[in-house]
Amino acid sequence: MMAQNFLDTPKRSDKPRDFGLTCLIDNGVPTRHFRDVVQSNAHLIDVVKFGWCTALVTVDLEQKIQCLVENDVKFYFGGTLFEKALAQKKLDAFYRFLKRYDCQIVEVSNGTLPIDVTEKGRHIADFAKEFYVLSEVGKKDIDEADDMPISQWLAEIHADLAAGAKRVILEARESGQSGICNANGQLRKDLVESISNSQFRSTDAIWEAPTKSLQTALIASLGPNVNLGNIAFSDVIGLETLRLGIRSDTFTLYDGPDGHFVEPKSSHMVKGSAGDRRRTFDGFARNQLPESKALMPGMMMLK
Repeated sequence: MMAQNFLDTPKRSDKPRDFGLTCLIDNGVPTRHFRDVVQSNAHLIDVVKFGWCTALVTVDLEQKIQCLVENDVKFYFGGTLFEKALAQKKLDAFYRFLKRYDCQIVEVSNGTLPIDVTEKGRHIADFAKEFYVLSEVGKKDIDEADDMPISQWLAEIHADLAAGAKRVILEARESGQSGICNANGQLRKDLVESISNSQFRSTDAIWEAPTKSLQTALIASLGPNVNLGNIAFSDVIGLETLRLGIRSDTFTLYDGPDGHFVEPKSSHMVKGSAGDRRRTFDGFARNQLPESKALMPGMMMLK
C-alpha cells in the first residue's frame, strides 16, 4: 500500500495509462535486483526495454519476462536487435524470437544501420500487421545526430506514424549524449519545441531521458506527464518525485491554488485516418480527465 500523499501535487493517472509513461531500460540488470525493482514499483513502471541485444546473453530472460507479466508491465527488445537481424538478413529468425517469448511490442529503428525512411516504413507496416510497433527517430552517433536537421526529424516522425507506428521514440541513447541532446548532455530545446509543436499528438512521443538533467528539462518543458524512456532501474522512484514536484530540481515548477496539473491536451493532431487511431499499448486505456485550462506553458490546471 502506498503512503498517503497529503501534498498538492500534479495529477498522475493510474495504470493502464496513455500518457505519463515511464519506460525502463534493462542493460543487464541482475535478476534479483530486476525482480525487486519491478515487484516494488510496478505501479510506476509501464514498460521495460531489453536494450543492447542483452536478451541474447541473459540466462534468466524467461524469469525476467515472467516477472513482468505477473506485475502487469509490458516489455520489448530494443531496436538494435531489429537492426542487427536486418543487417544479417535474419528477420525471420527475429520474428520467431518475438513469438517464442510472446512479445507483443516491436521497435523498428535506424539509429545505427543506414535504413532510409521508405524502407523503414515498409518494415513498420509489415510488423504492424501483428505487433504494436514503436519506431525510433534519431541517430546514435553524435556527429550524425548533429548533422540531422530538424526538418528531417519531423519528416521521419510523420512518416513512421503514417506507416503504422503507434508511438515514436526520440533518441538520446543510454548515455544521454546524442539525438535530442548535445554531446554535453543538454537538451536541444529548439528541437523539442519544434517536435512538440508539430502536427501530431504529444502523447505519441516517448522521449529518452536516461539522466536526471534530461528528465528535469523535459518535465519543465512538456509537463509532469511527458512520456519518458531509457530510465534506469535505480531511477524509478526518483523520477516520480521529479514528476510530482517534490524534489528540489522541480520544486518550483508547480505553483497555483491547488497544485494539480495534468499534461495539456495537444491541439496538434494528425488529420484523417492517422488522427483517428489510438496509440495505447495493448491493455492501456485512454484516460479521461476533467476539462483543463492553461496555467503556464507545458502545464494545465484541473478545474
